[in-house]
Amino acid sequence: MNTISFYLALGVIAGLAIALDLVFSYNRKERGLSRLAGLAFAFVIAGIFLGGLRVIGYSLMMVGVILAVIDIMHNSRELKS
Repeated sequence: MNTISFYLALGVIAGLAIALDLVFSYNRKERGLSRLAGLAFAFVIAGIFLGGLRVIGYSLMMVGVILAVIDIMHNSRELKS
């Protein structure tokens, strides 16, 4: 399998996953993006844009992922209590 076929298959699988999520979450209550999740998203996007400078780009993406994990843990604790 060459790389183009791999990326095409990966895109199709991701599209199907998003479609299934939309179908099964139709009646779920919609929540907004938290401040920490928004900050994490901004760091990841900044890391993508600064990807040419690998050390800076990867560092920003790493900070964004860490913030996203912290936000997920924080939200899961709030839902349990």
